[in-house]
Amino acid sequence: MAVTATTPATRPSTVASRTGAAAVTAALVLLVAVLAVVDIAQGTASVGAPEVWKALTGRAEAGDSSVVIASRLPRMTAGLLVGVVLGMAGAALQAVSRNVLAAPDTLAVNAGSYLALGIAAATGLSLPLLASSGVAFIGGLAAATVVLSLSGLGTGTVRLVLAGSALTFGLTAVTEGLLLLRPRETEGLYKWNQGSIAQNGFDGVLQMVPVAAVGLVGLVLLARRVDALALGDDAAQGVGVPVRSTRVIAVVLAALLSTAAVTLAGPIGFVGLCAPALVRPLARRFRVLTKSRARLPFAGLTGAALVLGSDVLLRAVVPSDTAVAVPTGVVTSLVGAVFLIVMAARARDTAGAMPTERLRIRSRATFVVTAAVLVLALVGVTIAGVLIGDSKLLLGDVVNWTQGRSGQAVTFVLDTRVPRVTAALLAGAALALAGTLIQAVTRNPLAEPSVLGVTNGAAVGAVLLVTTVPAVGSWGIAGGAFAGAAMSSVLVFGLAARGGFQQNRLVLVGFGVATGSTAVISLLIILTDPFNATKALTWLSGSTYGRTFPDVVPLAIVLTVGLAVAVTRRTELDLVSLDEDTPRLLGLNLSRGRLGFLVLSVLLSATAVAAAGTIGFVGLVAPHAARALVGRQHVRVVPVAVLLGAVLVCTADLVGRTVIAPAQLGAGLMTAVIGTPYFLHLLVRSRR
Repeated sequence: MAVTATTPATRPSTVASRTGAAAVTAALVLLVAVLAVVDIAQGTASVGAPEVWKALTGRAEAGDSSVVIASRLPRMTAGLLVGVVLGMAGAALQAVSRNVLAAPDTLAVNAGSYLALGIAAATGLSLPLLASSGVAFIGGLAAATVVLSLSGLGTGTVRLVLAGSALTFGLTAVTEGLLLLRPRETEGLYKWNQGSIAQNGFDGVLQMVPVAAVGLVGLVLLARRVDALALGDDAAQGVGVPVRSTRVIAVVLAALLSTAAVTLAGPIGFVGLCAPALVRPLARRFRVLTKSRARLPFAGLTGAALVLGSDVLLRAVVPSDTAVAVPTGVVTSLVGAVFLIVMAARARDTAGAMPTERLRIRSRATFVVTAAVLVLALVGVTIAGVLIGDSKLLLGDVVNWTQGRSGQAVTFVLDTRVPRVTAALLAGAALALAGTLIQAVTRNPLAEPSVLGVTNGAAVGAVLLVTTVPAVGSWGIAGGAFAGAAMSSVLVFGLAARGGFQQNRLVLVGFGVATGSTAVISLLIILTDPFNATKALTWLSGSTYGRTFPDVVPLAIVLTVGLAVAVTRRTELDLVSLDEDTPRLLGLNLSRGRLGFLVLSVLLSATAVAAAGTIGFVGLVAPHAARALVGRQHVRVVPVAVLLGAVLVCTADLVGRTVIAPAQLGAGLMTAVIGTPYFLHLLVRSRR
């Protein structure tokens, strides 16, 4: 009776679902076809739609036919292929991890491939395209394995993105270091990393098609097993599905697809994240799309529409001669950053709160000894920074220089070196103080200026001035950096404040802002004068190269004010960092106090960025180490963290400009190599 009663109600629903899904699929196919046609008709050459049609029908002139056959058709085909494989890879990764933010970008697959190819290039290996794909596959798969192992399957969206983004930051820093160390061997790799579907003929596309076909067919054959995983591990095992091997095979196939796309066009950001997310609302409406065999191809088509749509939009908005220089990956990264911020603001944080650090009670003697050791270390690294470099000096030279009695060569060296050391010291101290304030106010041990996008926001403001107003002075750059930092802070803290700065959503929104800011910076550098672009890239690597005393004056003033405020308001900092109720019970205006400390931290971050470029993880490492050494009282944490930050950045700057002299590595690259393992360690510890 029950079966008879339910059958008529179910059958029309299923038929309607299939009809609706077929209609939506047909519309999507039509959209992709239209975008493909428009994409072929766009370009720098005066070859419009009529010439394209003549070329396709064999009636065009030789020049027009060459443009269409050798350039535009391969570009369109590459965009189509890259979009399809990234869309399917993202859908498969999200299904097997049961995580809506899993994608080649968030699993650091692209960064792993970038590093693997960078190592191969730096060692002088000249590989054909297929072999390069194999190298990229190994690097990408290794990175995805690390991220999934650290974050855990199904343990939360935020943790996965945090682990993937931190690993991406560290791997990219190592790769860029290789690019600086081996510029001749790695020539062209940086441009490749921006992601572009531009092709010179069909050779690359034809070589990647078999690789992509293996991945696509494999995922379709695995679709039923992937569907079973959605029921849960126990239920899947109950119906005979080997859970572990299914996940491993799916991740391997998804990594294979991702590396095929990366090898062909470089990293095309966030397509693997956005395409499955756009399919998800349709799957709730049309049940046939909940099945992997239908959902995976549909996500692939959506990915193709995203890539081709971004390319068409870019060429429609930006003049053709300029659009050629803008990689498609920059546009998709901008779209993906907005998407990530929206998802972070709406997503439920299932990672749980970070564990409260144990209250350590340290004696006054411990604090005094620690501070004394750090002061000695600071003095030592400062002296080393002044004396060691491409020209070795003695203390007597420095004494003569301070008295105006040094020779011309020594004067020139110290006139350039001392401001650099000063900038590194002050920037490290300012970033450490900013991180201490932010972690206290948000009560989030993962919060710091670079993780929250404040540093990248400041970089956007500064780069905008550096590239558009070449004659701008120190105060102008500091003002631009503060404006950028303020805008990113309002966005990040404003979205996170609705949840009371709780959990890791604050950090996830910050990652989205940082990603979007990085894409904007890339756009500014690409569209500007080459001389200014070089200046901006050198500055962005966290280098103190070319700094003068006037450049560090704004930073010195803000740091002095910040230290004075932190010391006089130390008790308020202690109370704010405890919980929500205690400050209010004691009559403290919590909102006003938070706002004041956050504004101060933004000022510190912006002036540090203006003086020494983007340097990450100092605001994370220094406060943690300080609390571990002297406890949680800010009267002790602040001076110890400030000393640690200054020592860390000055050491990184010294190592960066001496190990490969006369070439130099930015201090930001060195601190990223140190900070990334520490950040991942904090994530692992928070799971226990």
